[in-house]
Amino acid sequence: MSPLPEFLVFALVGAAAQLVDGALGMAYGVTSAGLLLGLGMPPAMASASVHYAESFTCGASGLSHLLAGNVSRRLFLALAIPGMFGALLGVWLAVHLPAPWLRIALTPYLLGMGLFLLVRGARRADGRTEAPRGAPLLGAVAGFVDTIGGGGWSALTATTLLASGMQPRVVIGSVHLAKCAVSIIASTAFLFGIGIGHSMAVPGLIAGGILAAPFGALFVRRIPARATTLLAGLAVLALGVSNAVRLLY
Repeated sequence: MSPLPEFLVFALVGAAAQLVDGALGMAYGVTSAGLLLGLGMPPAMASASVHYAESFTCGASGLSHLLAGNVSRRLFLALAIPGMFGALLGVWLAVHLPAPWLRIALTPYLLGMGLFLLVRGARRADGRTEAPRGAPLLGAVAGFVDTIGGGGWSALTATTLLASGMQPRVVIGSVHLAKCAVSIIASTAFLFGIGIGHSMAVPGLIAGGILAAPFGALFVRRIPARATTLLAGLAVLALGVSNAVRLLY
């Protein structure tokens, strides 16, 4: 494939993934990493390429959410700072060790959280905006898992926080802004560990993601909180089913 069509393919994937991610709070890394792995890219390089791109796309998305009033400063800090330390450990393991066991460990969690959110979406959220006590630990674990597998930050943080009853738009906005900080740290570590990723994948994902980011932030403000939670539950359940199928076949 020549450079321009290849770039456009990655740009379209980045745009679609960011639109879903900006609206639901998840799926950008999983979608992008899945594509790169499908093209035969080594797992560590796929994760590195996704994080290089997310440093820009999550920055655009996070700033869009910040301007739209979707970010809690306390929740952002509670997730971002521990998430950076978790990401550094995850990068070290991704570069030095294979990690197929992560998919096995993450699959039942995603399936369980997806079902839980579907049930939760049938009830009214209490609308809390303060950071729960376990947010720092959640950020550290999510940063670790995300850098090893190429995705999972939002699937872990957003689903857990939504399941606790927090206001969906605050969860999604804070998670995205925190993800930007974590991605910058992870990208720097990957850069020193394995170098630059795929030449067309990174700029393509960045271009598509940045163009789509503002639309996701506006979309999440337009739909009811229950609808956001139900959509998030369906997205997480789909991720869990996808992982289960890949494990079986």
